[in-house]
Amino acid sequence: MANPYSIGRDCRITVLWNGQRVDLRDVTSFGASQETHALRASPLNGMPVEFNVPNGWRGSFQIARASAALDNLVAAIEAAYWNAGTVGSGTIYQYVTEPDGTTSTWEYTNVSIKLKNDAWQSDQMVHQTVQFFASTRAKIS
Repeated sequence: MANPYSIGRDCRITVLWNGQRVDLRDVTSFGASQETHALRASPLNGMPVEFNVPNGWRGSFQIARASAALDNLVAAIEAAYWNAGTVGSGTIYQYVTEPDGTTSTWEYTNVSIKLKNDAWQSDQMVHQTVQFFASTRAKIS
């Protein structure tokens, strides 16, 4: 019997930066949360109402460092800013294998990233954490 629920290994991500794929081989976790801006009204003759306006997505992912790919990306982003004053953006694709065997693909656009955690310890694997903000998340398939 197939697994009736989604589990962590049902998800994989791909990062594109300035149209180039960044090979992050061992992504070990991924999470994203919708951000909203609350609009509120408190009518004199009724109960308060609130509307949540979409305001981007914030998330993070972690990799087990298997190459300098992430470090090279962060260095390239910094160099582009300091050398030419440009701040690039990327796209994250999240692929989820659903319990029924189909695949859902989500596209996070206008992504900005920052390397949050880069701890090196003796006889320990290095795990790097990236925090990101995306303007939108759209369902591709």
